[in-house]
Amino acid sequence: MTIVIISIAIAGVVGAFALITGRSADPLNQSRAVALSQLYMDEILAQKYADGSPVGGGEVSSVNADCGAAIGPEGSESRDTYDDVDDYDELSGASPQNSEGDPLTGYSGFLVSVSVVCAGTDPDIDFSDSYQAKRIDITVLDPSGNDYLFSAYRGNF
Repeated sequence: MTIVIISIAIAGVVGAFALITGRSADPLNQSRAVALSQLYMDEILAQKYADGSPVGGGEVSSVNADCGAAIGPEGSESRDTYDDVDDYDELSGASPQNSEGDPLTGYSGFLVSVSVVCAGTDPDIDFSDSYQAKRIDITVLDPSGNDYLFSAYRGNF
């Protein structure tokens, strides 16, 4: 009788360990995804609103706000020469890098995609014109295949 009870208890414990070990990497990948998105978001939000933004900040007109066809990097710009928020728009499926383009250690298997859209008329902020704000969406894909989406708005000021 004791052997039967112990074998049932051991089977339950082994099943619990199998479930725990199968998901042990998830919290690590989640915290790395958050750290990675914060790194990218800090870099992007530190940039000028648009190419036409005055030094030190200030509102730009709808003509100079880089909305519409002007979203994305200008000409042959690369990550290390991005100088305004919307230059990051075409960054997709990239291996994690710092602002100088050097690979980040500890993030192998992660992919980062960035989307920037003029979003001043989004219901969340509801300005009168779409050029008054840009929404930055960062998607991080971890090695397990999980997607994490992070968003922020950058105002025209």
